[in-house]
Amino acid sequence: MKGDSVTINLDVTNMQRNDEIEWRFENLRIARVIVNNLAYFDDGRFRDRLKLDHQTGSLTITNTRTTDSGLYQLKTIIGHKESIKRFDLTVFGE
Repeated sequence: MKGDSVTINLDVTNMQRNDEIEWRFENLRIARVIVNNLAYFDDGRFRDRLKLDHQTGSLTITNTRTTDSGLYQLKTIIGHKESIKRFDLTVFGE
């Protein structure tokens, strides 16, 4: 629901120094962890509402808006193995 927080869980354990996690929203990079360095790429849409847990890879969006609805894509490179997962998020409310 609009105004709530939502967490998309990845639940990665044992992140290694060279592992990479990247979150995208509608093909725009929004968060990334490389070699334990966390970075957010915000065009103003999420304005301090994103939190990426660099140990698990989970992404939390606080104070959700209906404009947060859409396709989220997670790319991980863990132990030289690349994986892509997609999540469709719908936020309801006025």
